Amino acid sequence: MSARERMVEAAFALFDEQGYDATTVEQIVERAGVSRSTFFRAFGSKEDVIFPRHDELQSRMEARLATGGPATLRVAVVEAARMVLDQYVAEGPLALSRYRLTRTVPALRDREIASMIGYQRLFRDRLRAWMSSADADLHAELLAAAVVTGHNVVLRRWLRGATDDPATEFDDAMDSVFAMTRAWDDGGAPSRTAVVVVASDRPSEEVAALVEDALRG
Repeated sequence: MSARERMVEAAFALFDEQGYDATTVEQIVERAGVSRSTFFRAFGSKEDVIFPRHDELQSRMEARLATGGPATLRVAVVEAARMVLDQYVAEGPLALSRYRLTRTVPALRDREIASMIGYQRLFRDRLRAWMSSADADLHAELLAAAVVTGHNVVLRRWLRGATDDPATEFDDAMDSVFAMTRAWDDGGAPSRTAVVVVASDRPSEEVAALVEDALRG
Protein backbone atom coordinates (compact mmCIF):
# COMPACT_ATOMS: atom_id res chain seq x y z
CA MET A 1 0.00 0.00 0.00
CA SER A 2 1.37 3.42 -0.95
CA ALA A 3 1.79 6.29 1.51
CA ARG A 4 -1.14 8.08 -0.14
CA GLU A 5 -3.40 5.05 0.27
CA ARG A 6 -2.34 4.65 3.90
CA MET A 7 -3.20 8.29 4.60
CA VAL A 8 -6.62 7.96 3.00
CA GLU A 9 -7.33 4.76 4.91
CA ALA A 10 -6.15 6.28 8.20
CA ALA A 11 -8.19 9.44 7.67
CA PHE A 12 -11.45 7.63 6.94
CA ALA A 13 -10.94 5.31 9.89
CA LEU A 14 -10.45 8.30 12.20
CA PHE A 15 -13.43 10.13 10.70
CA ASP A 16 -15.61 7.08 11.42
CA GLU A 17 -14.23 6.67 14.94
CA GLN A 18 -14.32 10.24 16.22
CA GLY A 19 -15.91 12.44 13.58
CA TYR A 20 -14.54 14.68 10.87
CA ASP A 21 -14.22 17.88 12.91
CA ALA A 22 -12.44 16.15 15.80
CA THR A 23 -9.80 14.58 13.55
CA THR A 24 -6.55 16.46 12.96
CA VAL A 25 -3.88 16.14 10.30
CA GLU A 26 -1.46 15.19 13.08
CA GLN A 27 -3.62 12.22 14.00
CA ILE A 28 -3.89 11.13 10.38
CA VAL A 29 -0.15 11.17 9.73
CA GLU A 30 0.57 9.44 13.03
CA ARG A 31 -1.77 6.57 12.22
CA ALA A 32 -0.54 6.34 8.63
CA GLY A 33 3.09 6.39 9.74
CA VAL A 34 4.10 9.34 7.56
CA SER A 35 5.30 12.91 8.09
CA ARG A 36 3.28 16.14 7.83
CA SER A 37 5.31 17.11 4.79
CA THR A 38 4.33 13.84 3.09
CA PHE A 39 0.68 14.58 3.83
CA PHE A 40 0.79 18.09 2.41
CA ARG A 41 2.64 16.97 -0.70
CA ALA A 42 -0.30 14.67 -1.42
CA PHE A 43 -3.20 16.77 -0.11
CA GLY A 44 -3.77 20.46 0.29
CA SER A 45 -5.97 20.01 3.34
CA LYS A 46 -7.84 17.50 5.45
CA GLU A 47 -10.87 18.05 3.23
CA ASP A 48 -8.89 16.97 0.17
CA VAL A 49 -8.51 13.47 1.64
CA ILE A 50 -12.25 12.96 1.24
CA PHE A 51 -12.17 13.52 -2.52
CA PRO A 52 -8.69 12.28 -3.48
CA ARG A 53 -9.29 11.34 -7.12
CA HIS A 54 -11.57 14.08 -8.45
CA ASP A 55 -9.07 15.81 -10.73
CA GLU A 56 -7.81 12.51 -12.13
CA LEU A 57 -11.36 11.32 -12.77
CA GLN A 58 -12.38 14.53 -14.51
CA SER A 59 -9.31 14.34 -16.74
CA ARG A 60 -10.26 10.80 -17.78
CA MET A 61 -13.83 11.92 -18.49
CA GLU A 62 -12.58 14.82 -20.60
CA ALA A 63 -10.33 12.46 -22.56
CA ARG A 64 -13.23 10.10 -23.26
CA LEU A 65 -15.54 12.89 -24.36
CA ALA A 66 -12.81 14.29 -26.61
CA THR A 67 -13.00 11.12 -28.71
CA GLY A 68 -16.74 11.48 -29.30
CA GLY A 69 -18.74 13.43 -31.82
CA PRO A 70 -22.32 14.06 -32.99
CA ALA A 71 -22.67 10.52 -34.33
CA THR A 72 -21.41 8.91 -31.10
CA LEU A 73 -22.85 11.41 -28.64
CA ARG A 74 -24.76 8.94 -26.51
CA VAL A 75 -21.97 6.39 -26.22
CA ALA A 76 -19.39 9.01 -25.27
CA VAL A 77 -21.58 10.67 -22.63
CA VAL A 78 -22.76 7.41 -21.08
CA GLU A 79 -19.25 5.98 -20.89
CA ALA A 80 -17.91 9.17 -19.32
CA ALA A 81 -20.71 9.19 -16.73
CA ARG A 82 -20.11 5.51 -16.01
CA MET A 83 -16.54 6.36 -14.99
CA VAL A 84 -17.87 8.22 -11.94
CA LEU A 85 -20.10 5.33 -10.88
CA ASP A 86 -17.34 2.78 -11.44
CA GLN A 87 -14.92 4.74 -9.27
CA TYR A 88 -17.37 4.93 -6.36
CA VAL A 89 -18.20 1.25 -6.60
CA ALA A 90 -14.51 0.32 -6.79
CA GLU A 91 -13.84 2.30 -3.61
CA GLY A 92 -16.33 0.17 -1.70
CA PRO A 93 -16.22 1.00 2.04
CA LEU A 94 -14.46 4.33 1.41
CA ALA A 95 -17.36 5.47 -0.78
CA LEU A 96 -19.81 4.53 1.96
CA SER A 97 -17.77 6.46 4.55
CA ARG A 98 -17.67 9.49 2.24
CA TYR A 99 -21.43 9.31 1.84
CA ARG A 100 -21.93 9.34 5.61
CA LEU A 101 -19.57 12.28 5.96
CA THR A 102 -21.10 14.38 3.19
CA ARG A 103 -24.53 13.92 4.75
CA THR A 104 -23.38 15.36 8.09
CA VAL A 105 -20.61 17.88 7.29
CA PRO A 106 -21.94 20.89 5.32
CA ALA A 107 -18.53 21.89 3.92
CA LEU A 108 -18.04 18.42 2.46
CA ARG A 109 -21.56 18.38 1.08
CA ASP A 110 -20.90 21.71 -0.63
CA ARG A 111 -17.74 20.35 -2.19
CA GLU A 112 -19.55 17.25 -3.45
CA ILE A 113 -22.21 19.45 -5.03
CA ALA A 114 -19.49 21.55 -6.66
CA SER A 115 -17.99 18.37 -8.14
CA MET A 116 -21.36 17.34 -9.58
CA ILE A 117 -21.81 20.81 -11.07
CA GLY A 118 -18.38 20.47 -12.63
CA TYR A 119 -19.33 17.14 -14.25
CA GLN A 120 -22.57 18.63 -15.53
CA ARG A 121 -20.73 21.62 -17.01
CA LEU A 122 -18.29 19.26 -18.70
CA PHE A 123 -21.14 17.33 -20.33
CA ARG A 124 -23.01 20.51 -21.26
CA ASP A 125 -20.05 22.13 -22.98
CA ARG A 126 -19.23 19.01 -24.97
CA LEU A 127 -22.85 18.44 -25.96
CA ARG A 128 -23.19 22.06 -27.01
CA ALA A 129 -20.20 21.64 -29.32
CA TRP A 130 -21.83 18.60 -30.91
CA MET A 131 -25.25 20.18 -31.50
CA SER A 132 -26.07 22.63 -34.27
CA SER A 133 -29.76 23.50 -33.86
CA ALA A 134 -31.09 26.88 -32.79
CA ASP A 135 -32.03 25.32 -29.42
CA ALA A 136 -28.65 23.67 -28.87
CA ASP A 137 -27.91 25.66 -25.71
CA LEU A 138 -31.15 24.55 -24.08
CA HIS A 139 -30.91 20.95 -25.26
CA ALA A 140 -27.31 20.60 -24.09
CA GLU A 141 -28.14 22.02 -20.67
CA LEU A 142 -31.18 19.78 -20.23
CA LEU A 143 -29.44 16.60 -21.37
CA ALA A 144 -26.36 17.24 -19.21
CA ALA A 145 -28.56 17.80 -16.16
CA ALA A 146 -30.56 14.65 -16.90
CA VAL A 147 -27.42 12.50 -17.26
CA VAL A 148 -26.01 13.70 -13.94
CA THR A 149 -29.35 13.29 -12.18
CA GLY A 150 -29.84 9.77 -13.56
CA HIS A 151 -26.34 8.83 -12.42
CA ASN A 152 -26.91 10.29 -8.95
CA VAL A 153 -30.18 8.42 -8.45
CA VAL A 154 -28.42 5.10 -9.09
CA LEU A 155 -25.35 6.00 -7.04
CA ARG A 156 -27.41 6.97 -4.00
CA ARG A 157 -29.45 3.80 -4.24
CA TRP A 158 -26.22 1.79 -4.16
CA LEU A 159 -24.80 3.81 -1.28
CA ARG A 160 -28.01 3.26 0.71
CA GLY A 161 -27.95 -0.48 0.06
CA ALA A 162 -31.09 -0.35 -2.10
CA THR A 163 -29.41 -2.15 -5.00
CA ASP A 164 -26.55 -4.57 -5.45
CA ASP A 165 -26.51 -4.15 -9.22
CA PRO A 166 -25.76 -0.47 -9.85
CA ALA A 167 -24.33 -1.18 -13.32
CA THR A 168 -27.65 -2.52 -14.63
CA GLU A 169 -29.62 0.26 -12.96
CA PHE A 170 -27.25 2.81 -14.48
CA ASP A 171 -27.91 1.39 -17.95
CA ASP A 172 -31.65 1.58 -17.31
CA ALA A 173 -31.36 5.16 -16.06
CA MET A 174 -29.40 6.23 -19.14
CA ASP A 175 -32.03 4.55 -21.36
CA SER A 176 -34.64 6.68 -19.59
CA VAL A 177 -32.58 9.84 -20.01
CA PHE A 178 -32.06 9.35 -23.73
CA ALA A 179 -35.67 8.31 -24.22
CA MET A 180 -36.43 11.97 -23.63
CA THR A 181 -34.85 12.66 -27.01
CA ARG A 182 -36.05 9.83 -29.22
CA ALA A 183 -34.89 11.25 -32.54
CA TRP A 184 -31.94 13.48 -33.40
CA ASP A 185 -32.15 15.88 -36.30
CA ASP A 186 -30.07 18.75 -37.61
CA GLY A 187 -26.71 17.55 -36.35
CA GLY A 188 -27.71 16.51 -32.90
CA ALA A 189 -30.75 18.57 -31.94
CA PRO A 190 -33.59 16.55 -30.44
CA SER A 191 -36.76 16.77 -32.49
CA ARG A 192 -38.95 16.18 -29.46
CA THR A 193 -38.00 16.72 -25.84
CA ALA A 194 -39.84 15.89 -22.63
CA VAL A 195 -38.50 17.48 -19.46
CA VAL A 196 -39.20 15.57 -16.25
CA VAL A 197 -38.43 16.94 -12.80
CA VAL A 198 -38.29 14.30 -10.06
CA ALA A 199 -36.82 13.92 -6.59
CA SER A 200 -33.27 12.59 -6.87
CA ASP A 201 -33.83 9.78 -4.38
CA ARG A 202 -36.60 8.07 -6.34
CA PRO A 203 -35.90 4.54 -7.63
CA SER A 204 -34.67 4.40 -11.22
CA GLU A 205 -37.69 2.36 -12.32
CA GLU A 206 -40.01 5.09 -11.00
CA VAL A 207 -38.00 7.73 -12.87
CA ALA A 208 -38.31 5.64 -16.04
CA ALA A 209 -42.09 5.41 -15.62
CA LEU A 210 -42.39 9.18 -15.20
CA VAL A 211 -40.32 9.75 -18.32
CA GLU A 212 -42.50 7.36 -20.35
CA ASP A 213 -45.66 9.06 -19.09
CA ALA A 214 -44.28 12.44 -20.17
CA LEU A 215 -43.33 11.13 -23.60
CA ARG A 216 -46.81 9.70 -24.15
CA GLY A 217 -48.29 13.06 -23.19
